[in-house]
Amino acid sequence: MEISLRLGAGICAIFGMAFPMRPPALVESLDHRAKQVDAVFSALISAREPGAAVLVVKDGRVVFERGYGVADLRSLRSIDSRTSFRLASVSKQFTAAAIMLLVRDGRMSYDDRLTGFFPDFPESGRAVTIRRLLNHTSGLPDYEDLMAPSETASPVEQIQIKDAQVLELLKRPNALQFPPGTRWKYSNSGYVLLGLVVEKASGLPFGRFLRERIFAPLKMDRTLAYERGTNEVPDRAYGHSRGPGGWRETDQSPTSATLGDGGVYSSLEDLARWDESLCRKILLSEAEMGLALEPVQVPADPPVGPDGTPAAYGFGWFLNSWKGHARMWHYGETMGFRTAIHRFTKERLTVVVLGNRSDLDATVLALKTADIYLFP
Repeated sequence: MEISLRLGAGICAIFGMAFPMRPPALVESLDHRAKQVDAVFSALISAREPGAAVLVVKDGRVVFERGYGVADLRSLRSIDSRTSFRLASVSKQFTAAAIMLLVRDGRMSYDDRLTGFFPDFPESGRAVTIRRLLNHTSGLPDYEDLMAPSETASPVEQIQIKDAQVLELLKRPNALQFPPGTRWKYSNSGYVLLGLVVEKASGLPFGRFLRERIFAPLKMDRTLAYERGTNEVPDRAYGHSRGPGGWRETDQSPTSATLGDGGVYSSLEDLARWDESLCRKILLSEAEMGLALEPVQVPADPPVGPDGTPAAYGFGWFLNSWKGHARMWHYGETMGFRTAIHRFTKERLTVVVLGNRSDLDATVLALKTADIYLFP
């Protein structure tokens, strides 16, 4: 198993520079906290099965970065810091950032209505604003619940729904589940529409806007919104599921081709750069990010996390604390992938877990890792 480990690299100090690649390090060379993290993942993942990539940034330094297992079962490529995983809903923070940049540009406002971008949307959409799409109070149903049953005999790539088709599904009369702004309900539909809004407001395809305004400026050269037949994912990890007969590749589903809600692929190296940009307010100012970190307030049915417990939500980030420590975080789940990012800004601690297997709980593992650094 290849080990990629960096200790003491000053991210905030060297942003924009290439990360040096260190030779494989022995577990014995790790500090006591890194050894504890390694023990958690080594016990779960063997060298020749789908696995995970783990990143810990503390006080502006990468203190742990390691891959476990393989990116796919055909080549048995070891997972490392450059392996790109489908982020699933962790992508939503990039969609939110794109909207925030367009607001800064004066191309739109958070109070703009959905019907301003899509005039043929039903009258019910007049009360749906950009802000309500961002914080999941739009009332729009999840498009997965509106899709027709898929033909299992067809190749999955032939039956995948695209963003424009999601928009058409949502134009059905009386589609709203509740009056906008009155309740909170997690909605992938809202973020698909936000991706389409980015295209309308900027005049650029969503993936190109992300590349030109976010990924390229931050030197996230291996991060992209994946579109089959248009671009290719470098060092791509493929999703897997374990069944009675063992592992099988389960990389795509009928909903794997939408972009704004979960279509971004990225690696540990690039997510370290993303974290550094948030740390130093490189892309968005503190005031601009402050809006994204204001918990939404609703009169009924407030936000809940993936485990069903009370939470808080802003623009593309959950915001509820963990054991008394404030955090901004998100999780991602899609066919064959489990991902999580947890940022404890006061403690200057960030943990990222990217998995290409469906039996890992990335959030549980990220919090177990965070505990090692929060409570040494």
